[in-house]
Amino acid sequence: MSRAKKLNILVPIIFLLFAGAYARHRYLIHQIVLSGNLNDKVMDETSGIAASGINKDVYYVHNDSGDTSRFFAISPEGKLISTLYYKGDPKEPLGARDCEDIAVGPGPLKNKSYVYVGDIGDNGAVRKYLTVYRIQEQAAWTKGGNINVAAAPVHLKYPDGPKDAETLMVDPVQKLFYIISKRSDTVRVYTSPLNYKPNDTVVMTYRAKLFFKGFKPFKWITAGDISKDGTQVLVKSYQKVYYWKRQGDEPIWQTLQRIPAEPNYQQEKQGEAIGFTPDGRGFYTVSEGVFSPVYYYRVP
Repeated sequence: MSRAKKLNILVPIIFLLFAGAYARHRYLIHQIVLSGNLNDKVMDETSGIAASGINKDVYYVHNDSGDTSRFFAISPEGKLISTLYYKGDPKEPLGARDCEDIAVGPGPLKNKSYVYVGDIGDNGAVRKYLTVYRIQEQAAWTKGGNINVAAAPVHLKYPDGPKDAETLMVDPVQKLFYIISKRSDTVRVYTSPLNYKPNDTVVMTYRAKLFFKGFKPFKWITAGDISKDGTQVLVKSYQKVYYWKRQGDEPIWQTLQRIPAEPNYQQEKQGEAIGFTPDGRGFYTVSEGVFSPVYYYRVP
């Protein structure tokens, strides 16, 4: 065998060994931790994750389009604890059209925690309105089984026409929803007040445009979260995670216009979910798919 042929064989092998060693090194120093795997086939298209505001070691996840109006309480290891059912939109055959993200934060009652489920997906950019459901958290949600919960919907409209979105965040400081559009070369940031009456229809406020380097569709924005204390922000695409530290009480849309840090990220098959831990020291990601891995990361 010629020297050139030997090199053609050896170089890819050496590269693969190096890449494997680097990935193992990242795990060993705990930059990436495999927390567990979703343990029930019912969670087959996970598209959002958020930490409970009242129940320790409980996170909420939900499925993408094609599922009914429900979400799941899980452990950090991916074990299914409870399934929470809410009354969705009667105009939708399944009660929900395309739930794409979930968030936890304050609401109308002081010292109470609320789950916000975002039925905000719109692949064809044709929806007349999006719907976010507000559900007050309960300690009893950890008891297991199927649980019916009361939801207060708000219908949101874009000021500049329908768009697809997969990112819903709640700012606990300024009491605002944040929605970031998914597609196009630049994405758009919108806000709406958390304070609403059930079944209100609200036109969101356009705040800013964001540009992320990369190639479509890998650069499309698929998830985001704001830490419980409002000081940190995460946004992710299919390929990367972006991290910002808020300066004082500035609006989050201004925070997002600064250059972000890019934490380590184990690229997933179809990663559309990211959420901070309650203490803000780390975050979890999970992908669509049956028995998908749940990854834990430390913040930068």
